[in-house]
Amino acid sequence: MYEQIASNKRKSFLLVFFFLGLIFLLVWVFEGMTGMGTEGLVLAVIVAGATALVSYYTSDKIVLAISRARPAEKDEFPYLYNVVEGLAIAAGIPAPRCYVIDDTAPNAFATGRNPKNSVIVVTTGLLQKLNRAELEGVIAHEMSHIKNYDVLLQTLVVVMVGVVALLSDWMVRTFWWGGGRRRSSERGRGGGAAGIFVIVGLVLAALSPLISQLVRFAVSRKREFLADASGAMLTRYPPGLASALRKLAADREPLEAANKATAHLYIVNPLLDIGGAVNKLFSTHPPIEERIAALEKM
Repeated sequence: MYEQIASNKRKSFLLVFFFLGLIFLLVWVFEGMTGMGTEGLVLAVIVAGATALVSYYTSDKIVLAISRARPAEKDEFPYLYNVVEGLAIAAGIPAPRCYVIDDTAPNAFATGRNPKNSVIVVTTGLLQKLNRAELEGVIAHEMSHIKNYDVLLQTLVVVMVGVVALLSDWMVRTFWWGGGRRRSSERGRGGGAAGIFVIVGLVLAALSPLISQLVRFAVSRKREFLADASGAMLTRYPPGLASALRKLAADREPLEAANKATAHLYIVNPLLDIGGAVNKLFSTHPPIEERIAALEKM
């Protein structure tokens, strides 16, 4: 389990560093095209950072409202509170608030900006269809998302996606609105380097948003593997989570409250997955078979 956790952490950090390298490359090329790359980066960071900051502090309330989740009363769901409080002690974090979604499709997710301001949400179907060991595995997975500050990492990734998108958009706009005249005047003065920057810039502007989204999805998938491993370490019983994942994968009942904006939060994708290597690249969750295989090796 420790090897699995360490491996997933390394891969997540490598993906973030790749993101930073992509942003640096975009700024360098942007500056070569326009001479104003630094100012563009500052403005991009301000806009993307402000958006991410607002989302960071209000995302839990927005997600709970969109998901039609309601507070779980302790006298109504004592079983849920017993599991959450016990695992919170094992994880060494404050017990998250508990919410439920009145839906028979089994699923769960965690949200909140830090362990002190966190929420675990489960569907009533999850409570009805899982046994004790399976429920503990699912709650431990979500508890690990909270303990590992996955929301903070995802916010950082969203900021970087925003910066890449803004820089790419500005590069294209610069090319069409004024960049052509500047390049024409430079060709007579040995502007061959500028021409190379323009070609490279246009290619990067076209590909960078796609690359950044793929990296974002890759980070999300690695964090799911990490939460599985960390959750198994909390319960000391990997078969519990593995069995829960099998049940959730076999249950094809749609979760009515889920949509594309919130699907990445759930322990399994509540929207129907389509097979194929290309679709896996654009998925926020790793294949359940791979997650179960990893748990069975622990």
